[in-house]
Amino acid sequence: MLRLLVPMSVLGGSIAAQQPSGRAGPGRAPAVSQSELVARMTTSLDSLSKAGQFSGVAVLAKNGVPVFQHAYGMANRERGIANNTETAFNLGSINKAFTQIAILQLRAAGKLDLDSTVAKYWRDYPNQEVAQKITIRQLLRHTSGIGGNIFDPPAGGKRNDIRTLKDYLPLFVNRPLAFEPGSRNAYSNAGYVVLGLLIERLSGQDYYTYVREHIFKAAGMTRTASYAVDSLPPNTAIGYTRGDEDAPASAPLRANSGDLPGRGSSAGGGYSTAQDLLRFLQALRENRIPSGMPSGLGIAGGSGGINALVEGGLPGGYDLIVLANLDPPTAERVARMTRGWLGVNDDQGNGRRPPP
Repeated sequence: MLRLLVPMSVLGGSIAAQQPSGRAGPGRAPAVSQSELVARMTTSLDSLSKAGQFSGVAVLAKNGVPVFQHAYGMANRERGIANNTETAFNLGSINKAFTQIAILQLRAAGKLDLDSTVAKYWRDYPNQEVAQKITIRQLLRHTSGIGGNIFDPPAGGKRNDIRTLKDYLPLFVNRPLAFEPGSRNAYSNAGYVVLGLLIERLSGQDYYTYVREHIFKAAGMTRTASYAVDSLPPNTAIGYTRGDEDAPASAPLRANSGDLPGRGSSAGGGYSTAQDLLRFLQALRENRIPSGMPSGLGIAGGSGGINALVEGGLPGGYDLIVLANLDPPTAERVARMTRGWLGVNDDQGNGRRPPP
């Protein structure tokens, strides 16, 4: 499972129209004082870590300055390497936010129209029946009908063989649409691979280079990239999974490396640090990223051994980053507790849209 929560305003419509009545924004006072908030986070995360229910990094910043930042657990259990506050973690679907920004930058440059079909920009797309039906906006909103599992191994190969976006394409391109485009909403990793390949075709750069030069550099994100799973740089966490989301807490942990493609994609699987993600939020606030989305966003990603979450613009001007190298809902549990302490009622909606 890979998730993404973003304001629909980046895809059309006003921000105000997308904020539920229960939204607790940055201008609203938090439910507890900063000292009490830090004390609660310290006690809770220490307890979760000791119980084996949290491994990763949690950072809470106020007005862009960290007031709580701690690391827990092991980045590499086999080698006895502990996580630290500069450790990079797999982000899961958080990468989709970067893909959205890249698409919107190309629109601003006059290189694409969100309501045009894929066929207009990709005349030799291998499945023209599909390409002539789906629009860029439908891909962004997960309403295209494109299905398929991008985590399947390629024919005659293994997952580790997937190293470029074009390597993902044969895994789904010949499948018929799951439904008529625009008629339903169904989360589609494959659709975001198509978006990444469109970015490559229209920009003349490979996807990884484009987001580095047009998004990461603008934000000062020096530790954010899509690394090959078998050549992770130093201070990068390996994910550990119990293998099934319904597995009991007593089930043994194993490294998730064999479950991952050889390299992440425009749909997810890149790496970043909590510090870089704080820089990302600050760059959005300061409008330093062209076509950037609003900084009061909530984005999350999760799969086996991966759970990451970024929330900007919480009550009191707080930002929250939680990165974990264990199964979901490891990071989400911490975020849910923190939102509650800040006075955000998740039952009424916390200002985040469900997957678009």
